[in-house]
Amino acid sequence: MMKNKKLVITLFLIVQILITSILKNYPEFVEQYYSNGVYVFISKLMRYSFGWLPISVGDMLYTLASIYIVRWFIVNRKRIIKDTIHWLLDIGAVLSLGYFAFHLLWAYNYYRQPLYHSLKLDSEYTTEELLSFTKRLIEKSNAVHSKLAANDSTKVEMPFSKSEILKKVNNGYDNLAQVHPQFYYSPKSIKTSIYSLPLTYMGFSGYLNPFTNEAQVDGMIPTYKFPSTSCHEIAHQIGYAAENEANFIGSLAAIHNDDPYFQYSGYTFGLRHCLVEIFRRDKDTYYQTLEGVNKGILKNYQEVDIFWKSYTNPLEPVFEKTYDAFLKSNNQSAGMSSYSYVVALLVNYYENRSL
Repeated sequence: MMKNKKLVITLFLIVQILITSILKNYPEFVEQYYSNGVYVFISKLMRYSFGWLPISVGDMLYTLASIYIVRWFIVNRKRIIKDTIHWLLDIGAVLSLGYFAFHLLWAYNYYRQPLYHSLKLDSEYTTEELLSFTKRLIEKSNAVHSKLAANDSTKVEMPFSKSEILKKVNNGYDNLAQVHPQFYYSPKSIKTSIYSLPLTYMGFSGYLNPFTNEAQVDGMIPTYKFPSTSCHEIAHQIGYAAENEANFIGSLAAIHNDDPYFQYSGYTFGLRHCLVEIFRRDKDTYYQTLEGVNKGILKNYQEVDIFWKSYTNPLEPVFEKTYDAFLKSNNQSAGMSSYSYVVALLVNYYENRSL
């Protein structure tokens, strides 16, 4: 009887994959009934349930799950050989239930309408538009930098602890929601991960736990990056699964924060993406453009680069390729390179807006 139940659950995985494949073709349906319907209720329920706790419930669940899996293999090592079919049904049932929970609790957001639809933005831009916007962004970034640093060659030092930054993050979303109500964020559930060291070696600055809806930030990254990274993970929490969209929303939320240090993090976060895109298109223009950026800003960029290089390891490319494949399997055809598409959103959003 138990084997039959496991067979049914395992076969249900095939049904789920078919349903997901169909939903990919109906982003309007996903947008209306899941992202702006079912998910709003589910995400708030989980954040109310776990957000008030000082520890990461999701990280603890991953720890317990890992221990259970190891124990299961030890206890069932003989049965794996003698009863392979039963073993495969166990694995299939777990994968089916995990797939169901992952998509119901968060991942159907991968198939919602692109953000530029709801914001009524163009999805394309010219090199001239990119250069014009980048010039404006450099001027703004330099101006904010000058207020926070001793001189234009000094990097900005965050005067807050990382826990203090997490307490300030809601302000930017509150202000942003006054302009775009769809970015309203409450209740809060954002924490540093107990797995910060493994995350760092894997090359990730944070992640959203889809099973508890807790935003996890790598507690080891430079404090300068904490505001924009925290805002990025919150964007995932409110239902924007695509990395380019989470980068864009995170940048906006940091820029809209009343705290100038958050603003600095948001402006320079967007600026770096624009500079990278200019480099891809025209290296000579990139170096000319770079001359206009305060040296202190470049030192903050360098600070982040040095941090990540210090944790470079042979396994990091494996994790990156795995995550790239994960993104492509979840409706992000460009994989990890989709991060750069934030430039299109920034350029067109600020076309008729002041920075």
